[in-house]
Amino acid sequence: MPNYLFIFLVCLALPGQAQDTTLTATSPAIAVDTTLADQMLADLTADSTMAQPLLPHKMLFTQRVFWGPNGLLRVMHVAPLTADGREKELKIRRSMLVAHQVTGFVTLAGFVVQGVLGTKLYNAKGDGYNRLYNAHQTTAAFINVAYGATALLSLTAPPKLLADRKGLSGVKLHKYLAIVHLTGMVATNILAGMIEQNFGLKPYHRAAAYTTFGAFAASLISIKF
Repeated sequence: MPNYLFIFLVCLALPGQAQDTTLTATSPAIAVDTTLADQMLADLTADSTMAQPLLPHKMLFTQRVFWGPNGLLRVMHVAPLTADGREKELKIRRSMLVAHQVTGFVTLAGFVVQGVLGTKLYNAKGDGYNRLYNAHQTTAAFINVAYGATALLSLTAPPKLLADRKGLSGVKLHKYLAIVHLTGMVATNILAGMIEQNFGLKPYHRAAAYTTFGAFAASLISIKF
């Protein structure tokens, strides 16, 4: 009797083992786990390749006025804030910055001519003084226009894609020197208008002009590094 009982128990166990083997081979639970894993991997890949923000967090005030999320060009639908639009804006930015460098060198040449005329003007007399003074004034007007165009090309260009990296760089040095020569440019023009009433301001006018020229020349050089 115990032998028959043993055989009966073995027979009951065999179908269960076969069923477990089949379940292991074609278990839908395992298929579900694989699908979830694939989905998680796809989500992770999507997160890692997520596009960068279309605009940098920090922008110049003049750039934000025109190109910011709520800038004039966005509100007027002239430049919609899209990926394709930003790609076109970066090309515009490149063209404007190239023009910025060209007008910068033209302005620098005007500074050199103005410096030569100014040096001669300090010692000129009579008709020579009048001719040099007129030439000096004409050159000053040219420099102001060229300098203004150079500044506007930079200040109103579309913003770059990413913010500047931390640490000193040629671009940051260029910006710091721009503050110096912009201040010097304003001071030079103000002092130039005051010299007619007070000739004692000539040394200060000359110092402001030389400072402006030096900072402007250094800013053009720094952008190359």
